[in-house]
Amino acid sequence: MAEADFFRTNAPADTPHVFSVTDLTRQVRDVLEGAIGSIWVEGEVCNYRRQSSGHQYFTLKDDKCQISCVLFYRPTMRLKQIPLADGMQVQVRGNLTVYEARGQYQINVQVIQSAGAGLLQAKFEALKKKLDAEGLFDSARKRTLPEFPTSVGLITSPTGAVIRDMLNILERRAPWVHIVISPVRVQGEGAAQEIAKAIAEFNSHESPHVDVLVVGRGGGSAEDLSQFNEEILARAIFESVIPVVSAVGHEIDFTIADFVADLRAPTPSAAAELIVPDRTDMIRRLASHGNTISRSVIDAIEHWKRRLDFAARGALFREPGNLITGAWQSVDLAEKALRLAAQSKLGESGERVRDLFGKLRAHRPDQHLELKRHALATLATHLGQRLGRRMQMAHHAVGQAGSLLRILAPEATLQRGFSITTDDTGALLRSSKSAGRGKRIHTRLADGNLTSVVE
Repeated sequence: MAEADFFRTNAPADTPHVFSVTDLTRQVRDVLEGAIGSIWVEGEVCNYRRQSSGHQYFTLKDDKCQISCVLFYRPTMRLKQIPLADGMQVQVRGNLTVYEARGQYQINVQVIQSAGAGLLQAKFEALKKKLDAEGLFDSARKRTLPEFPTSVGLITSPTGAVIRDMLNILERRAPWVHIVISPVRVQGEGAAQEIAKAIAEFNSHESPHVDVLVVGRGGGSAEDLSQFNEEILARAIFESVIPVVSAVGHEIDFTIADFVADLRAPTPSAAAELIVPDRTDMIRRLASHGNTISRSVIDAIEHWKRRLDFAARGALFREPGNLITGAWQSVDLAEKALRLAAQSKLGESGERVRDLFGKLRAHRPDQHLELKRHALATLATHLGQRLGRRMQMAHHAVGQAGSLLRILAPEATLQRGFSITTDDTGALLRSSKSAGRGKRIHTRLADGNLTSVVE
């Protein structure tokens, strides 16, 4: 835009137009927003500060220039927002504008990502396209998870809230399920190889059998989740004989592992709820089915009884004599047969219900706890026995050392008729040459001391 266009006014050419600061600033803002608008800028974060309102202010700089940035708080940005700090290299997208109160141009930021996020996204899209063409994402080949798994394999970090949340949910919903944990790194170089190796080990004959595998971690930045976009992990999930559930990040996060897995869970906690049935719901459903069966059998008995009564009354009015007697006998036989059939059906249904309740009771948490208490008590007993033996051995060794010390003590030597001789300084005399003529010497005996002068 030419200078004449920028400062166009309706005043005569020879009359200078004087702008107010506000008017000038607004025209500059309009020019910037209209000519540049939304842009991507990369630089280093400095002067970062976060207000109590949630708004974030910082400066983006390179080796020559800098520009102010503001990221206004929005409730929807919590999950995808990366934590900022001075010194970070980031890419921001936003609208170039002017902060009128200070006449300062700035970027109103809408999106922030690490400087390498663009490369990560390009790599993600390329690998996704390649694996999709090979059929790794084909829904037809994905397996259905078992409705009642007895064992579950968890491949995740052994520390943090994710593993605790999953274990709590699995224990609450299905305490009979056996859980096998394979601790791995879930971010950083080499984490994808560790996770792929864990999947292969679960599929080997040496590993304990599990019915379903869960590969998971909590939320994070694109770099944090990048290991779940590695080809080696995608192929390990594809080749797994055991069904695999991917539970990576938050609901809005998608990784290559999600597309290959047999089931994608929005969060690790959701994965724990999806792979096992709820014990409380199972008990309620069993009770409901039992009541339905009982009502159906009772209704059937009443229905046939009414039909038999109706048939008996019809036979009574149609035929006299022996025919009536035969009809009643037929009715009695039919009723007995129906009762036997109904009792048999009730017995089978009751046995089925009792069997299901028995299975539930067999996996009650209190029984598992009792087994653990018994094992702990046995361990404590063995530990006490071993500690007692060690104490006896130590006491015996101390006694032997004390006896040896008493034998070798100077007092014991003196009691056997020996003596100890020193000079005036207390130095021990080991040779007669050390005691010259006229010197005083001191002799210690078992029952006292003697002082002598050498002649």
